[in-house]
Amino acid sequence: MKNARILEGNCLDVMREMEDCSVDAIVTDPPYGLKFMAKKWDHDVPGVEIWREALRVLKPGGHLLAFFGSRTYHRGVVNIEDAGFDIRDQIMWVYGSGFPKSSNISKSIDKASGETGSKIPVTPDAKKWEGWGTALKPAHEPIVMARKPFRGPCFRNVQEHGTGAINIDDCRIGCEKSDFGDPSRFQYARKGGGSWDQETGMFAAGRRGEWANGVPSGRWPANLIHDGSEEVIEQFPQNKPGKMRRNKTKGARPFNNEGKPTEYETAEVIDDPGGSAARFFYCAKASRSEREKGLDGIEAIGGHEAVGRKEGSKGMDSPREGAGRTSKEVRNKHPTVKPIKLMEYLVKLVTPPGGVVFDPFTGSGTTGIACALQGFDFIGAEMDPDYCKIARARIDAHQKE
Repeated sequence: MKNARILEGNCLDVMREMEDCSVDAIVTDPPYGLKFMAKKWDHDVPGVEIWREALRVLKPGGHLLAFFGSRTYHRGVVNIEDAGFDIRDQIMWVYGSGFPKSSNISKSIDKASGETGSKIPVTPDAKKWEGWGTALKPAHEPIVMARKPFRGPCFRNVQEHGTGAINIDDCRIGCEKSDFGDPSRFQYARKGGGSWDQETGMFAAGRRGEWANGVPSGRWPANLIHDGSEEVIEQFPQNKPGKMRRNKTKGARPFNNEGKPTEYETAEVIDDPGGSAARFFYCAKASRSEREKGLDGIEAIGGHEAVGRKEGSKGMDSPREGAGRTSKEVRNKHPTVKPIKLMEYLVKLVTPPGGVVFDPFTGSGTTGIACALQGFDFIGAEMDPDYCKIARARIDAHQKE
């Protein structure tokens, strides 16, 4: 990374000081409007005015990736669209470690009737509604993919501004040999020659630098990302191999005895080649060590303070209360830290080489860390001074590696 700046202050004020068309991409995790842990900054999703300024500082064709909660996604995206962005897609980050924040209806009925302390329903009404609750288990967070409008064809905009397209090849998902079946069924490489590489378990590139038989260096990036947990993987079906289309083709080689080109077969995968449908990019939630790296100089607080609970209170061991922080001391007190690997993937997907990424809701700085690791310049805005200190320390620790 050439430069990383975190500007302390309201993102709207920070953006008003920035030049028009000065950043290549915006990747951010803004407030979801869920009133999470009674945090003031999460009272609502960002308004149209904020996204209108974001549109101004973004280059024509520049992409915006922004997380939202499943309940408030519509409110966040409508504001982005009303600001002038084109909504291009929705990426789903699926995980298995969510914990349902649900009220037990039968227990609530008993409690309202004065019946407490029993582990089983007591009153007739409570027995009637045993097993009923108020919420599903959270298992995904949607990410809006939006783009600043531009004139003319996309390739012209890419040539002029470097923005408008997404980095498909560098974000392909690695392939396994089993994904494509027995290589012996391919007689010749479809493009530029090539052969099966036993070491890598894939087709080697031909002389044109393309993968043989139409098999690229990985799967096309999907609009689904998961955490790789067994709980998620089990939900994906096992697909049967798809059909193959074989084409009789006259080639320049080999020649037959009459000096004429012979016919040989080429094959192209036209359906899913089989295996688990969970063949997408995956990324686990941020671990404690990842959250805390570089923060030795930051004053620690109790885990109960970080999640807004009383020390020793019931529920501190819940996965939703800070990923198992319990009563341990923590230095990164931000409650919604995204995994670095996930943010690396996202910034790489939408940022041109050597580009500038802006995050108007920097938090504890994970987007900045991702930029440091991927070689992008970074500008962040954060209004909480404590989060600014944490973000700078975390980014600095990764820049020194």
